[in-house]
Amino acid sequence: MIILRRLSQAFFLTLFIYILWSTTYPLGGIILPDAIFKADPLIMIMVSMSEKILLPGFVISLVMIVASLIIGRFFCGWVCPMGTTIDIIASAKKHNAVMPDTKSAILRKPKFYFMGIFFILALIGWQVAWVADPLVLAARFVSMNMIPSLTYLFNAFFIFLIRDCNIQGVVKDLYYAMKPTVLGVKAFYFAHSLVIFSFFAVICAIALVIPRLWCRSLCPLGAIYSLIGRFSPFRRKTYGCISCGKCHNSCRMGAIKEDFSYSQGECILCMDCIYDCPSHVTKFSFTATPSANSSHVKKDSGNSSKISRKNFILLIFSSFFAMGSLFRKKGRGNFQAGAVIRPPAALEEEDFVNRCIRCGNCMKVCITNGLQPVMFQAGAGGIWTPQLLPEAGYCEYQCTLCGHTCPTGAIPSLSREKKMKVKLGLAEIDQSICLPWAKHTECLVCQEHCPVADKAIKLNTYGGGPAKPYIDEDLCVGCGICQNKCPVRPERAIKVNPARSDRTKA
Repeated sequence: MIILRRLSQAFFLTLFIYILWSTTYPLGGIILPDAIFKADPLIMIMVSMSEKILLPGFVISLVMIVASLIIGRFFCGWVCPMGTTIDIIASAKKHNAVMPDTKSAILRKPKFYFMGIFFILALIGWQVAWVADPLVLAARFVSMNMIPSLTYLFNAFFIFLIRDCNIQGVVKDLYYAMKPTVLGVKAFYFAHSLVIFSFFAVICAIALVIPRLWCRSLCPLGAIYSLIGRFSPFRRKTYGCISCGKCHNSCRMGAIKEDFSYSQGECILCMDCIYDCPSHVTKFSFTATPSANSSHVKKDSGNSSKISRKNFILLIFSSFFAMGSLFRKKGRGNFQAGAVIRPPAALEEEDFVNRCIRCGNCMKVCITNGLQPVMFQAGAGGIWTPQLLPEAGYCEYQCTLCGHTCPTGAIPSLSREKKMKVKLGLAEIDQSICLPWAKHTECLVCQEHCPVADKAIKLNTYGGGPAKPYIDEDLCVGCGICQNKCPVRPERAIKVNPARSDRTKA
């Protein structure tokens, strides 16, 4: 079983990375990355509660919940990419830290507090689950750190071999074969990538102090699975235990207690206790009641939590249906609409900031690398949401990929025809620095690059001198290519004003 678990972890981690890496323009990969988050009960429940809607794909999360009711907390030990990464890091340490039950019980509590806080905030319309959701954290690291770094290094390595070492033939053929696939990702840099990496690295590194400390103590998704897994009929049993203590000492979650009973909700089904048992008397089964000769088999008393977990689950789900209508969606915070350029047809600012889970999907798949994470430009509530930064890259006129990969609908999925008509803003020319207007120097860069068929940037040829550009407001879609290509520095002579954008109502 332990080999099977490791194969499962390797498979799902590889699949997770493959899904994120293979989603490029045009759409690639067998599964879109939004499916990853639709299988995440924390994200689906929190966003649905805060927005008072039922998100498409919610049923996938329900499947995961039902599976956990039957099998237990299998997701954390067999599927979760964050958990797998933590296990890989922790394998560098030979011996686990053994602590008394009282300390283990204290360590378990914070994740339930975090989960409770997230639920309360969701009820009043603030979705902040993205701060600590493990799938979001892992996806953000993969999309905004790992993939850009590896893609850059692979490209640099092949270019070095081909150009500097003059190695042709098979190497060159391999390079061009990989360009449309593995090396097809064009996003090489994201703002705040060091902060994102540091956050992820700290979570993984603390496993060197206490194994699975993140999963034991902090993970709110783990808290949900812990509450659900406690009622699973699939549980650990020992028959003729000799009380050697090896299972207690080696349990990576601290789920096995000093009396060799265990906290079922904390067990991630790693099965280490089966293989560490020298007498081979430990097993997991669906048996309703243990046999008469079994020992040390106790149902988790739940002392690690003062609140009845069953009642807490009932409270959460009843709150979702009964309390959702008591709160208005407006007035949830100070959101600076129009402060940044949002992706095409993004929800109105307040709903967009609330529904966005900061997973990085849209930014990773942007083929010009124009979508970048916001820090505080859109207010404190908008941190790490996507903005179009025309100086870095423009919105490709026919690309719809950001909407197709958004798991929560913060960016609507648009057809190509509709997307080409959506305004991200309106370009405005600063005549005081524009070359034709200010210096009477010929420049047609913005007009030449405008992708609109009838050209949203027109030329005024009257009055002599060079042709002077002006904006046709009815045609301009605010894609930002004119701002990106404008030769004037340091300030661009043409900029997109996001206040004139088309936003979607939730």
